[in-house]
Amino acid sequence: MRAGKVLGVALVLAAGASTGGCSSIRENRGYIVDDALLSAVQPGIDNRQSVQATLGRPTFTSQFGEPVWYYVSSVTGRAPFSRPRTIGHQVLAVRFDQAGNVIAADRSGIDQVVRLSPDGASTPTVGRERGFLEDLFGNIGQVGAPGARPPAGGPGV
Repeated sequence: MRAGKVLGVALVLAAGASTGGCSSIRENRGYIVDDALLSAVQPGIDNRQSVQATLGRPTFTSQFGEPVWYYVSSVTGRAPFSRPRTIGHQVLAVRFDQAGNVIAADRSGIDQVVRLSPDGASTPTVGRERGFLEDLFGNIGQVGAPGARPPAGGPGV
């Protein structure tokens, strides 16, 4: 009887240990969202220094147009041996005027995310398609052709 109980307990422990390894993995990527801090940013009251003191450095900033700081946060989940999938996504865009004062703080979610699926393994380009032999031998006689004179004022003159 005792051997049966020990075997039963061992099977239960083994089943628990094996299923524990199959649980999903949840990861936070980017800015970790704190709703209290996000709601503390007020247009007309805050400026760049106060936003950086409250939220920290932005994930990235705009390069063109009006100055905008972006705080990007994603939550992904995945089962073992599979690709991660996005569970949640949030972007806070803090817009500034030329003086550095906050004029707007907009939030957007996963509904604004665009999924791109590339077509094939090559990037299409504009222009003429060349074959292998043309790539290999195409420049023969193009540069430094015999009888060509060097430009005036160039090397060797």
